[in-house]
Amino acid sequence: MKEKKAAVLAVSFGTSYEDTRRKTLDVIEKEMQEAYPDWPLYRAWTSGMVRKKIKERDGIEIPGVGQALEMMKRDGISRIAVQPTHMMNGFEYWKLYGEISDMREQFDRISVGKPLLTDLTDCDQVLQELVKEIPAAEDEALVLMGHGSLHYANFVYAALNYRLRELGYQNVHIGTVEAWPSLESVSACVRAQNPKKVILAPFLIVAGDHATNDLAGEEEDSWRSYFLAEGYQVECVLRGLGEYTGIRRILLEHLREAVDELNGEQK
Repeated sequence: MKEKKAAVLAVSFGTSYEDTRRKTLDVIEKEMQEAYPDWPLYRAWTSGMVRKKIKERDGIEIPGVGQALEMMKRDGISRIAVQPTHMMNGFEYWKLYGEISDMREQFDRISVGKPLLTDLTDCDQVLQELVKEIPAAEDEALVLMGHGSLHYANFVYAALNYRLRELGYQNVHIGTVEAWPSLESVSACVRAQNPKKVILAPFLIVAGDHATNDLAGEEEDSWRSYFLAEGYQVECVLRGLGEYTGIRRILLEHLREAVDELNGEQK
C-alpha cells in the first residue's frame, strides 16, 4: 500500500519588508521544518496586495492558500497540517479557512492549527514573554501597537489589557493602529500613569510598514511623534513578535496540536 504523504503548510499575512521577514517568518518556518524534518514545508501568504508587490518589485511569486494547495496536490501530498502565523481568529484567518474548506475534499485529511491568540493560556504566555523581553521600569510605560480589525475578534485587545491588570502589569498598554483601543485610548491610560518615558513596540508578528511608519516614523501622525509631543522621552523597539523565541514556541505548539489531529491523536 502506498504511504500517504504528509506536509506542513505555513500561512502568513506576508510582508514586503525583507529584513523583518528574514527575522520572523523565515525563522518560524525554519523551526517548523526542523520540528517535522520528514514533512515537506510549503508557504502561503493571505495578503494579495503584499504578494503582488513582491512579484512586481522582486519577481518572486508567493502563492496564496489556494495556489499552495494546488501545488501540494500536484506534488502528491494527501495529508496537510496547516499552521497560520496570524495574531487572532479574524478576517485573514477565516479567509484561509474558507479556501481550505473549498478544497478539503481533494485531500485525505487537512487539519488547521490555531492562530497565536486563541485562548487565555496563549494570551498569558504572549504577555509574559513580552514583559520579559521588553522590561519597563515603574516610571516607564510600555505601549504595544497591534494592527486592529473590524472583525469581532478584535475584542481580544481589550481582553489583553484587562489581563495585564490582573497579572499586575499596570504600566503596559496595548492599542491598535486601525481599530480600538485607539492611540487616544492608550494615551489616556499613559497619562493616568504619568511615566517619564514611553517605550513603543509592535504587537505584530513582523515589524513591517506599521512598525516602521505608523509606530516609529518621523511623520507628525506617528505614535512616536505623538508621545514626543506629549512631553515624554520615547524609545522604539522595532522587533516583530516572530523574533521572540517564546512567541515562536507557542506557534510550534499549535502546529503540534494540528499534527496530532491530523494523525488522529485528538479530535
